[in-house]
Formats: sequence, C-alpha cells, structure tokens
Amino acid sequence: MTKPAIIEVAMNGELPKRANPQVPRSPDEVAEDALRCIAAGASVLHNHTGDPVIGGSGRHDPEPYRVAWSQVLERHPDALFYPTMPGGGPGGGPGGGPGGAPGQSIEQRYAHIEQLARWGLLGLGLVDPGTTDLGRFHPDGRPRAGDTVYQNTWADGVYMVEACRRMNAGMSVSIFEPGFMRFMLGYAEADALPPGGFIKFYFGGPRAGFGLPPTEKALDAYLDMLEGTGLPWLVSVQGGDVAACGMARLALERGGHLQVGLEPSGDRTRSNSQLVEEAVGIARACGREPASFAEARGLIGLP
Repeated sequence: MTKPAIIEVAMNGELPKRANPQVPRSPDEVAEDALRCIAAGASVLHNHTGDPVIGGSGRHDPEPYRVAWSQVLERHPDALFYPTMPGGGPGGGPGGGPGGAPGQSIEQRYAHIEQLARWGLLGLGLVDPGTTDLGRFHPDGRPRAGDTVYQNTWADGVYMVEACRRMNAGMSVSIFEPGFMRFMLGYAEADALPPGGFIKFYFGGPRAGFGLPPTEKALDAYLDMLEGTGLPWLVSVQGGDVAACGMARLALERGGHLQVGLEPSGDRTRSNSQLVEEAVGIARACGREPASFAEARGLIGLP
C-alpha cells in the first residue's frame, strides 16, 4: 500500500480544560495547536468554538474560526479546515419549519460555514445527513434517561450538500449511523454528488450510546455500502481509542484514512500532536506516509 494516508485531527469538540489542560479552546490556542499538528503530519483540521452545538441560539459566530484559521493559513495556505455547526430544533426546517423553534433553521445554522467560504478560509463544507441520539450509560451499563439529540433532517442534509455545490467546496460527510450512508448513496446512485466528498465513519466507543461498534464486521458493512462510489473514507472512534482498538491499522491496511484528536478520544493525558504522531507511526508501519496538503486535496478530489 503506497497511497498516502490522510491524518485528520479533531482538536477540541466540547472537551473542557478541566478534563485535559492541553485542549485548545481560544482561537490563538487553536492556531498554535493546529501548527503543532501540521508539523506532526496532519493535513485536515477540525475544531469547535465556544458556541454550543446543542442548545443555544442555533447560530455560530464565524469570527473565532477566522481568527484561528487565518493565522495557520498565512503559513500553510493549502491547509484544510472545517468547522462544526449547531443542531436543529424539533421539526426544524427552512424558516424553522412546522413546530420548529425560531432561529433553528438550516439556513441560520449553516450561515457561518457559508461566510467562511466567502472569506476564502473554508477547506471542506460540513454535511451531517441525519439525526443522532447522543445516549449515555450508567456505570453498570444501563442507559441513562437522557434527551440530548443532534438533529438534522433529510431536508437539512439536502441543503448542506447543495450549499457545498454552490460554494464549490468539498464535503466532510459525517456517518454516525448506516442511515446516513443511505442518504449519500442516493446522491451517488443518481450521479449527483458534488466533487470532493470525504466520508467519515464515526464508530461508537465504549462511552458512546450511538453508532456501530469499532469492529472489523462493522467496517465491512460500511465498506460494502460504499463499494462502487469511489469516495475516500476515514475511520474515527467517538468516545474511544481508534488506535488501541485496532481500527486504525485495519482501516489503513484497507486503503482508508484516520481521524484522531481530543474531540473523539477525550484523552485526559496526551495532546493532539501526540495523537497525530501516533497515527503517523501506525500509517508508516502499514507502508503509508502521511499525506501532504496537496496529496490530501487530490485524494479527496477537491474542486
């Protein structure tokens, strides 16, 4: 296997500094951490800001992204950044939709991404084509009676895909459940995908109440669905360790790519750059070098 391996780093998510003092939270910290991760071998970078993904106003401020990303792009103009976005309210749709909360429409939730594209900073647009019930468990394994839902309807998903087409941007496609993949296959089967799609298989680790488990059979199921599309893909373990569970090596041996970082792992001791270094080591053990920015853009097929 000689194809370069894209190493993506999801730098912070909602992880607070009390859990790991090394997690970058401010724009300057994000920029500094991104530079360290790039030096370690990362070519795609993802971060959250202080705006909540669930709850809040349904709007994200693009300014913290601009401040962080522009510092990095001055030194690495081809670096690939993409942001997060807020989830929708019940029944949300264009204009809020029937039963939807005002201010939770997809147009408003996606506005910061379109602004980042207008500023020329966006590396990949975000496509989250489905709703995820973010369940958690009691210590004994029983499900907790939670109600945290990251909502995106299929109408929202269509908006995201078409926004990427309008922006002439590639797509970072989150696959939390098999139904998300069915959504994307509809576009693929109609030969209607915008160029530059990157499929991210988000497996559920021991602390996650969603997603397929990080096993070889689960990866086989996703790859069977993906077959024939030609789309590049990566693996990530949300609430788990993609390296320790063996999924990183398995994916690299099959031609896939990796997402690591403090957001998916929740690591309490290591830094993002250390997690990238570990991923690069596994890739090289599989005979693959970390992709440069130019190689990553080519592998994703960015316009």
